[in-house]
This record gives sequence, C-alpha cells and structure tokens, in this order.
Amino acid sequence: MKKNHDKNELFEGGKFAIVFIICFLGIGLSSLSGAAEPPPIEESINRLQQIYENTQDFQAAFVQETTVKSIRKTDVEEGIVYFKNPKQMLWDYRKPKAKKLIINAQKAWLYLPQDKAVYIQESDKIFKSEALIKFLSGLGKLKDDFTIKYAPGALDKSGNYLLQLYPREKGTSYQYLQMTIEKKSFYIVRVSFDDVMGNSTVLSFSNIKMNTGLSAKLFQFQQPAGVSIFKMP
Repeated sequence: MKKNHDKNELFEGGKFAIVFIICFLGIGLSSLSGAAEPPPIEESINRLQQIYENTQDFQAAFVQETTVKSIRKTDVEEGIVYFKNPKQMLWDYRKPKAKKLIINAQKAWLYLPQDKAVYIQESDKIFKSEALIKFLSGLGKLKDDFTIKYAPGALDKSGNYLLQLYPREKGTSYQYLQMTIEKKSFYIVRVSFDDVMGNSTVLSFSNIKMNTGLSAKLFQFQQPAGVSIFKMP
C-alpha cells in the first residue's frame, strides 16, 4: 500500500462529497410534471435554495462511474450515501470494494478496510475548498457561487430537466456541473462533471429518503482494532 495512492483516494472522496451536495440541493422540488418545458431558471434556483434550508437529512443508493481519459478506463462503484444538515455525510461504498468516507463538522475519515488503514483530515479544509461545500456550511448562496442555466435543449430524451452550474470561484477542478432533474418528482437522478484533465464522474441516485431522523452517531468513526492511522495535512 502506497501512501500517495491513499492521498489521492481522500482527494477523490472529497470531490464525490461535493457532487453529493449538488444532489441534495435539488431533492424534493415541487412537482411540475404537467409542464411541457422546464420552469423559468430563476424559479428553479429559488426552489433549490428553499429545499436546502428545509431539508434536515437525506439518504440514497448510488452508482458512481469514474472514467480516466488517459487510459480509457471506467471504474464503477456502488453504495449508500447519507447526509445530515449541517456538515455531516457518509459515503458507504459496498461494491466492488468496501470503503467509507465520513465527514462531520470537525473531522474527515477515509477508511480502507482491506488495507487496514484510515486517513484523517480536518473537515474545515474540505468545507472551504469548493463553492458547493461553502454553500452547505451556510456561508454561501447558489446565486453568489454559481452561474446557473439550463443545458442546451434543457431536456433529456425522457423529458427530464437538465441544469448546468458554472462556479464563479476561480481555480475549481471542473468547468461546470450538470444535473438531471426527474420531470415528475423533481428529484435529482443524475449528476456529472468533467475535471480539467478530461476525466469524468457520473453519479446516479435511487431509493431516495428524506428527513428520516438520521442519528449523528452515523457520522462518527470508531477505529477498529489493528487499523493504522495516517493524518493528512
């Protein structure tokens, strides 16, 4: 096991956490299923903000597809993601390999059970790193952090709504984020982005549950016996 490899794992995990927040922002928007075209963009943005303010917790099954452009390889992972407002999330990867990314207001842990290792980082470094993370922690607003518009055509083949979010902050690892909103429920069913190297990440969500009263204990890491601890800068 190489330490540098696991540093990359933690970085990637943080990026996946960012993507999750995008999903969280849109879940549960009021249904406009009868509309032949999407609502005005300002209405959608305002509803996204409203949902963030009213949602206490969230969980969903996810499938994550990560494609590395340089070697034309796509990895597919599956698991369950949990979120509790504010600043608490858990990415519980089940397939093909088990791993957990746990974040709360104080710490972030990346646990790799097959390597018997856990990597720890101060969560402030993650929550201040990107515009969506700042929004989640209550320091930002969607309109302040993003230029938001509908994607070309505005609809996918199923008639679902497509949004593109362009970060105002310079130096982000992506040009824009794209989300697919299911036309009847207004649930986020897909989120995708390409990084500056042309690598792509796609997350699809299902079995969505909201405001079920998730315990804060879910977002604490209990170190198993025999696990090595590495602190990240």
